[in-house]
Amino acid sequence: MNFELPQFIAPNFNQDFLIDAPNCTTIEVIKEGVAPKNYHAMSIYPEYFKINGNWVLPVESRMDCVPVVVTNNKIEVVEFRNLNIGDKVVVGRTEDASEGIYVYTKGFKSKSKNKDTFAFRSRRSRETAFSKDYDELYEILKYDREHGHIVWVLGPAVVFDYDTRKALSLLIEKGYVHAIMAGNAMATHDLEAGLLGTALGQNIYTQESIPMGHYNHLDLINEARRAGSLENLIAEGNIKDGVVRTCIENTIPLILAGSIRDDGPLPPVIANVYKAQDAMRTQARKATTVICLATTLHTIATGNMTPSYTIRDNKVRPVYIYNVDISEFATNKLGDRGSLEVKTIVANVQDFMVHLKNNLISL
Repeated sequence: MNFELPQFIAPNFNQDFLIDAPNCTTIEVIKEGVAPKNYHAMSIYPEYFKINGNWVLPVESRMDCVPVVVTNNKIEVVEFRNLNIGDKVVVGRTEDASEGIYVYTKGFKSKSKNKDTFAFRSRRSRETAFSKDYDELYEILKYDREHGHIVWVLGPAVVFDYDTRKALSLLIEKGYVHAIMAGNAMATHDLEAGLLGTALGQNIYTQESIPMGHYNHLDLINEARRAGSLENLIAEGNIKDGVVRTCIENTIPLILAGSIRDDGPLPPVIANVYKAQDAMRTQARKATTVICLATTLHTIATGNMTPSYTIRDNKVRPVYIYNVDISEFATNKLGDRGSLEVKTIVANVQDFMVHLKNNLISL
């Protein structure tokens, strides 16, 4: 099967309502970090802005941020906190081109023509059939390994299991991971497993709790802080395997965002929440596929940073977002926050990872 990206069908700008639409209106920022009244807030969809008679699509977008006109053919999408005095913010809250703002939701047409008003199992849940989703994901990952930027968002459950750590490490080695975003816990317990064979003091294979094992993750953090960096810790040769070691050995960006509940934390954990957000958005801007595993808060944060489209090689293409969790609450939560384009899979993340490894890597 040869995977092909769906073709983006741009708006027909020869339609009267787009031809007759006015140029968008901008108001300059007069106070640092504060948008003018009636600012326009972005959605996850492609949005066009009319400037000097031409419709302009921002190259990089983000929900809940504001469009700033930089030149006649360039618009940057900026967080409120990053607004500077003099920035020209687009104002207007209509989406139908009547104010020079056109939100376009039909660029990637659905293949499904069967849209009955009533149907059983129309929402995705533990009763959903996921075989087709897995097959599609395999093809997307094969394509984006060479042509895209695959970002993984990980909760600590991913590294609590022997087979899962091995599967993800192999996927990193084989080029299916271009960046990982997580918290202190994921990296800590992965390194604990690499050093001591446990996660939170429990053997990652036998599930046996080790005597005084509740010290293990603290001992690991202390060792990492003594070494001064994860690179130094890995270089000492005591971390036998794992996701973090494989990332470092393959120069894969590992973005660790801090939390109020963190132990330690590990040396590279970003304590300032906005610096962490900036580091995460660097990866979200480049993302073509995002896979979120068993981490509700990091998933919502990443989903809010990631639009439904990106532009690669001057072509508009979809950004695929997958949210995998054993909890239906967690999988539904991202949709409740406005990221409607996400594909959810209700599954144990350990099983999910092993499926991916078995179907993408021939050992």
